[in-house]
Amino acid sequence: MEQILAGIIARDPEQREFHQAVREFLASIQPVLEQHPEYRRLALLERLVEPERMILFRVPWMDDQGEVHVNRGYRVEMSSAIGPYKGGLRFHPSVNLSIIKFLAFEQVFKNSLTTLALGGGKGGADFDPKGHSDAEVMRFCQAFMAELFRHIGEDTDVPAGDVGTGAREIGYLFGMYKKLQNKFTGVLTGKGLAWGGSLIRPEATGYGVVYFASEMLALHGKAPEGKRWLVSGAGNVAQSTVEKILHLGGTVLTMSDSSGHIYDEEGIDTAKLAYIKELKNVRRGRIREYCERYPQAVYIPADSTLGWNPLWRHRADCAVPAATQNELNGKDALHLVEGGVQLLCEGANMPSTPEAVEIFREHNILFGPAKAANAGGVAVSGLEMAQDSMRLHWSREEVETRLRAIMRTIHRSCLDAASVYGRPGDYLAGANIAGFTKVASAMLDQGLV
Repeated sequence: MEQILAGIIARDPEQREFHQAVREFLASIQPVLEQHPEYRRLALLERLVEPERMILFRVPWMDDQGEVHVNRGYRVEMSSAIGPYKGGLRFHPSVNLSIIKFLAFEQVFKNSLTTLALGGGKGGADFDPKGHSDAEVMRFCQAFMAELFRHIGEDTDVPAGDVGTGAREIGYLFGMYKKLQNKFTGVLTGKGLAWGGSLIRPEATGYGVVYFASEMLALHGKAPEGKRWLVSGAGNVAQSTVEKILHLGGTVLTMSDSSGHIYDEEGIDTAKLAYIKELKNVRRGRIREYCERYPQAVYIPADSTLGWNPLWRHRADCAVPAATQNELNGKDALHLVEGGVQLLCEGANMPSTPEAVEIFREHNILFGPAKAANAGGVAVSGLEMAQDSMRLHWSREEVETRLRAIMRTIHRSCLDAASVYGRPGDYLAGANIAGFTKVASAMLDQGLV
């Protein structure tokens, strides 16, 4: 495994996020390789860490003043061993090949855990929708899809939304795909309800995180009710996480964006959450405006010179990092331990650094890794694909019941896999092992492809 990692680093030395994801994965699956020497003999790992296909393309578009801009677009199709490539499109200035590869790699095993027939992929562009008019976002999305449409399809690769890619962007992308292909098909998920979308899809990732956390707590005779929660982020995942925590009787103290975070000792209730949704989704404002509406709350601006995030210093019982990758480091983890946090469930993809994860283990903090805990989004994307294929529309209750059942199954799969391979109670190892063994079995069955 050290040879494999060294080879990856030598080939792509600048891809630090991808190296981090692979290193964590390889460390978890050592017990599996010891029992299955055929995986090594057939170079299964070497094949898994190399994408089946990487697509890079330019995206020229024109702003409202007639000025032309050029962004870079990506689609990494990582593995189709158990189904068509599936994964979101991220529109954010930080996007690069390393981030897209790491997200695609994680997606392979996350999708495997859902029990659905979905491969793994990811895409996006170094474009920031913030600060642009609807017309500019539309022109960018149309230019992006003018290239991507050649590489996707309902049985080939089915993108979805991600950071910076919400209902507005999915609508523009789908409209352009439909025009170019002259067919109406479920090639994107996260669609509007009037044209093939599924109920619960916008909320699915956040709901799934809380359902997974509930299963973790229940195993120890506890429940979300009455617990005090720290949540980072103020986007779709954070909003739906807060919504479900409130529904289950918990109290949420924080939310954040890139400028800083709010702390509301009284708790962010449903009315306050509705204000945050309007602020972020409609007006596209900053989280500090919350304190203008609710002056009892405190706003703490972000300060990158600290080396840690003040959001994680508040006392609480549970925490959900739901903003971005590597947002929570070792110092943050120690602050959470000091603040009495008993459980951390990842809402974003790989939000905790390796140092932070190790601290959680040392202090027996219940740790729900992203590839298991935030799999609810792609699970309901799979359910949306099923509804599109059948030309059916399931009720909210049916979709949410299926989502909760999937999250319960993922939780049990993680525990079972960890126990079988000598890592009882280790959700991170269990998630990697359970996801990997299913993909590995499919790869063996399909030969050297």
